Amino acid sequence: MTTAQTTVDRSELDVQPTPLALLLLGREADPRSERGVECPGDLPSPSDPGLVERARAAKERLGDKVFVLGHHYQRDEVIQFADVTGDSFKLAKDAAARPEAEYIVFCGVHFMAESADILTGDEQKVVLPDLAAGCSMADMATAEQVAECWDALTEAGIAERVVPVSYMNSSADIKAFTGKHGGTICTSSNAKRALEWAFEQGEQVLFLPDQHLGRNTAVRDMGMSLEDCVVYNPHKPNGGLTAEQLRNAKMILWRGHCSVHGRFSLESVEDVRARIPGVNVLVHPECKHEVVAAADYVGSTEHIIKTLEAAPAGSKWAIGTELNLVRRLANRFAAEDKEIVFLDKTVCFCSTMNRIDLPHLVWTLESLADGKLVNRIEVDRETEQFAKLALERMLALP
Repeated sequence: MTTAQTTVDRSELDVQPTPLALLLLGREADPRSERGVECPGDLPSPSDPGLVERARAAKERLGDKVFVLGHHYQRDEVIQFADVTGDSFKLAKDAAARPEAEYIVFCGVHFMAESADILTGDEQKVVLPDLAAGCSMADMATAEQVAECWDALTEAGIAERVVPVSYMNSSADIKAFTGKHGGTICTSSNAKRALEWAFEQGEQVLFLPDQHLGRNTAVRDMGMSLEDCVVYNPHKPNGGLTAEQLRNAKMILWRGHCSVHGRFSLESVEDVRARIPGVNVLVHPECKHEVVAAADYVGSTEHIIKTLEAAPAGSKWAIGTELNLVRRLANRFAAEDKEIVFLDKTVCFCSTMNRIDLPHLVWTLESLADGKLVNRIEVDRETEQFAKLALERMLALP
């Protein structure tokens, strides 16, 4: 059969590309979710051998006017210029503690920069080197979807007894929703305390947007059963749940996850134990429940670092978290004869976090040094007000 004979006129099939297909093909944009993929200026070439010196020189020109934050998952070429490193909430608090810094350059992702803007002074300007550095988990819960969910809870007659608890890894809009509806924010290190507080306020919890952290905290740390949890799918009518299921659940988990931590599997744990006898498996609570149940240790990013710091020389560790951090820790503790490997045999970076590279950082610092404000992240007043209320409730947790 010839090529001409197999050619089909698509117009005859009446096939129309969907909005999602056009978005994925780069032929359309969604102004409500797209963070932007271009800088208003030319980026330095990634092969420029002078990038490190250019970044150093621009940072020196700025002096105390700039404060650079580096998330643990950033690549080494960027993290070397960070004034402080940490997880998202620690960095936002660090930024708030530097009121003299005019520019806060956040080497992380969009929701982190939003949190920094919420917690810093009005005169401070938070900058994200690449506006396309989003977070797939945070984007899994939009304001419109969560409003529809709340309508479903209202129709089920339970909204007044449900307390929202939102993970730090959420947009400012979701944090504001949480604050407006009497809820609080949590991190991976204080999720248990946040849930305990929430159950003192109400009878049920709507946990956004990471189902795994919510489930692991409820079941592993608080003694609930898997049957106490239901998953609300925003892409199905009524979340794919009956009113009875909503009424009977203690934990209503949003159907969201981390694309990095979600890839670890029970097979990953079993494989590494077979390959490395005596290995300790240490994973982040954003991993699936079966992975957390099979691990030896579970904890936040900061907990992972502290655990490895305290580990005895000669110990072996398989870490279930982002690869940049695992590789950095492996290099750091190699001199102490601590063997540290990535839990999965397949390499996996956080693709959005890795959008912050040295060319973007150089462009940002040089622009600021020349008096040109770029890529500012600014949360509107009303959203900031309610998001800050939710964050303050978290800060007040015992």
